[in-house]
Amino acid sequence: MAGIDLIGKRAIVTGGYSGLGRVTVSHLVQAGAEVIVPARDVTRARSALAGLSGVEIMPMDLFTAASVDAFGAAIVRRGVPVHLLINSAGIMATPLSHDADGHEAQFATNHLGHYRLACGLWPALRAAEGCRVVAVSSRGHQLAGVDLDDIDFDRRPYDKWVAYGQSKTANALFARALDARGRDHGIRAFSLHPGQILTDLARHLSEEELSAFDALDAQGNPKVDPEKGMKTVEQGAATTLWCATSPLLAGHGAVYCEDSDVAPLNDGAMGRKGVAAWAADDAIAEQLWVLSAQWTGHDVS
Repeated sequence: MAGIDLIGKRAIVTGGYSGLGRVTVSHLVQAGAEVIVPARDVTRARSALAGLSGVEIMPMDLFTAASVDAFGAAIVRRGVPVHLLINSAGIMATPLSHDADGHEAQFATNHLGHYRLACGLWPALRAAEGCRVVAVSSRGHQLAGVDLDDIDFDRRPYDKWVAYGQSKTANALFARALDARGRDHGIRAFSLHPGQILTDLARHLSEEELSAFDALDAQGNPKVDPEKGMKTVEQGAATTLWCATSPLLAGHGAVYCEDSDVAPLNDGAMGRKGVAAWAADDAIAEQLWVLSAQWTGHDVS
């Protein structure tokens, strides 16, 4: 972030009061941006962000359609531009549950909530006349593509990791489809893998599962080995901030990034660098966008 000047810029960061999101917010503020953090738990957000000037906390629950719609409408009513939308919030490997419309919870939160948010904020994103939308995906997208015929596990057995992988693939596809719609309006979109980082995202994992990931050292502390993708939250947030602010990405969009760089296509091997072909397919991205529009009743123009 050295040399990045965001004075006069406005950013919205979901998940901005914990883990990667909080580090992202702190560096955006240090660069001069005004930052709005939507929060399901406003009290917790105020405590986590205490001491950071230039941050506004507003209530919003990504899992609840009416809450997301109300947040978007409130921002648009202000008549101000939004220069950065960073979708950092998410859930991982949760037990099977559904939103009020019957959609599987990880897909509903990680994808549909952010899809609805971007659509609701569209007038403010366009008003920026130069906006970036950043979707925090994961290397976990390599676990599964989007099963367009059974997204909600109505017919196939529920697997929490397949569901997580599907939702993270959806994040990458969302960025591609959004970029296609936004580039003529100065809106560019990116997705990224921040790294393997133990944050509150892992709260649904058992000790046995954490042990299987070999993520902790003998003292029970998170391992840090960037060469293997095991990072601190600061190292992980670096790629988010790079996508959001780097001049190297001017005029570009619809790419998946990691290690503060544009990632290549993956060769099909699990757990290696790069984006899986199913998460970089524009035809699938378009199908997902159309389905998301049907399910949410929202679209952009």
